[in-house]
Amino acid sequence: MLLLGQKYTFTSLERQRLEKKFTNIESIVYKTQDPQHVIEQIKKVLEHETFTLIVLNTKAKVDDEIIKFLTNLKFEMQDSKFQLISIENFLEEYLHKCYIPEDNTDLHYLDDIQPFTTLQNIQKNIVDMVAVFFLFIAFVPFRFIAKKKIQEQSPGSLYFKQLRVGLKNQEFECIKFRSMAEDAEKNGVAFAKEGDSRIFPFGEIMRKTRIDELPQIFNIIKGEMSLIGPRPERRYWIEKDFEKNIPYYNQRHIVKPGITGWAQVMYPYGDGIKDAKQKLMYDLYYIKNWSFLLELKVIWKTIIVILHRKGV
Repeated sequence: MLLLGQKYTFTSLERQRLEKKFTNIESIVYKTQDPQHVIEQIKKVLEHETFTLIVLNTKAKVDDEIIKFLTNLKFEMQDSKFQLISIENFLEEYLHKCYIPEDNTDLHYLDDIQPFTTLQNIQKNIVDMVAVFFLFIAFVPFRFIAKKKIQEQSPGSLYFKQLRVGLKNQEFECIKFRSMAEDAEKNGVAFAKEGDSRIFPFGEIMRKTRIDELPQIFNIIKGEMSLIGPRPERRYWIEKDFEKNIPYYNQRHIVKPGITGWAQVMYPYGDGIKDAKQKLMYDLYYIKNWSFLLELKVIWKTIIVILHRKGV
């Protein structure tokens, strides 16, 4: 794979995933270079490696000479699997996420991200009903275990309830088994972090296995959540940071939030704007490319995350 430009910087996790698909990944700076020099660099790279993919990773106008060279190159290699692809299409096809630029420009390719159709909602409702049935079977016995452990390690309420933003930007009361001390926010609102002292031992186990999310089956029954969707955030963080710094952030609210989601199984836990933006890219991909197969894929990946205790 050959990257022409530096419009998007891949995360270390993405590099690892791409290295499993491509034996070699090269990058050529484009924006500040003379077009002829860029062409010579491409030729030099092609002399040593056989590339099947050239990714146009640039927001600057590609010079006519370079376009002509790449087009002729494609004709010359028409018998191979050689392909030219934009960074936007590349991210969707190979990393299953939607590209979001650093500012509010060049977002036309996200225009087709729309609410789910009636048929899609019917299919999701079927998944939700089946999920509630099985999750309730798990919830009933675990409630007694959770109550005993929580009272032993952090006496207080069994449940933790908090307002979160859901469908159509409306708030609802999201419910969980409590995994932190009762006075966890006595010093102000803060994201949970690795090794957070506010989390008691059994609470850590629940968070890692995502068992603390089990009570949200009642949010599903009330129609406030689905099994799968973007994870609901607090309005505090949305208004303070996310809306101001992440283009298209509110687009995630055109569907119901979920107990688990594509972003949760594809990206590790994060606690800031950078991570929120990365997760939004996956959430938008899920909304844009929803299918029953993708729904099942999220369920399967969630089970893997739980078994390996990689929850948050």
